[in-house]
Amino acid sequence: MIGICRAAALAVGAFMALAAPVSAPVSAQQGWPQKPVRMIVPFPGGGSNDTLCRIVGDKLAAAWNQPVIVDNRPGAGGNVGAEIAFHAEPDGHTLLCSPPGPLAINHNLYKSIPYDWSKFEPVTVLAIVPNVITARLDLPANSAQELIAYAKTNPGKLTFASQGNGSTSHLSAEMFIHMTGIDMVHVPYKGEGPALIDIVAGRVDIFIGNIAAALRFEKMHQVKFLGLAARSRSPVAPDVPDAAEIGLPDLIASAWFAIVAPPGTPAAIVQKVNADTAAALKLPDVRAKFLEQGAEPQGDSSAATAAFIKDEEARWRAVIKAAEVKLE
Repeated sequence: MIGICRAAALAVGAFMALAAPVSAPVSAQQGWPQKPVRMIVPFPGGGSNDTLCRIVGDKLAAAWNQPVIVDNRPGAGGNVGAEIAFHAEPDGHTLLCSPPGPLAINHNLYKSIPYDWSKFEPVTVLAIVPNVITARLDLPANSAQELIAYAKTNPGKLTFASQGNGSTSHLSAEMFIHMTGIDMVHVPYKGEGPALIDIVAGRVDIFIGNIAAALRFEKMHQVKFLGLAARSRSPVAPDVPDAAEIGLPDLIASAWFAIVAPPGTPAAIVQKVNADTAAALKLPDVRAKFLEQGAEPQGDSSAATAAFIKDEEARWRAVIKAAEVKLE
């Protein structure tokens, strides 16, 4: 009898040992979040990346009854912040809120990066900010087609600004050059602000950057918009023709901002962050604040986000290869 009881006890103990690894994560997920959630932004404060993530972070903090702390970790084109997020504990208490560079571009630009961009757990796309062809006011071209014609009759005379080598504004211009067969001279700046200031001053001819940064200058009639690098017109500048309307349907170049989680973050947590973020993006005040930034709210599913990032990576990889752009 004692032997039977002992055998039964051992069997129960063995079952509990096997069950423990499965049940522990489930109970942890049910209590998530158990502490403040850190949202890493891989660029400095004050930019579109920082602003949009803070708007959503405030709503998530209220929904989760836990602080959402935006942690700016700039450096190396966003690689510094992305590396920190990549190696964080995959328990849902660290997220990365990032533009395209760290998630779809940098591994094609740099010789090596300290994380595997493809292993992040995609959560959702927060917003898309289409790029727009912005020109100095006195440039003798008032449409994209006139710009192309002018460039072809004045090869090598036009200059284009970017917010830095390898930035989306640089690559967008390279895409435009490749599609149209024109020749322009690249003038890289340290950020979109200085680039736009020199467009306003007439020291450089065009800038193909996100509409959020350029919109206030256009509203003050200090620059002009020649066309949008997007599949449809933007609600913040409805009079600007889209890519197909300017005869370049494949000129699709946007800044976008996505939330991803460290590799191995439980699917249940990923789905909760996705659902709560999508709900926040539907709130009227959030939509209004996003549109003020020139950003179109998204809220895609995790699967759709994965597919979107994959498509964007392929698009920018082709541009980088064609333009032979490389960074150390």
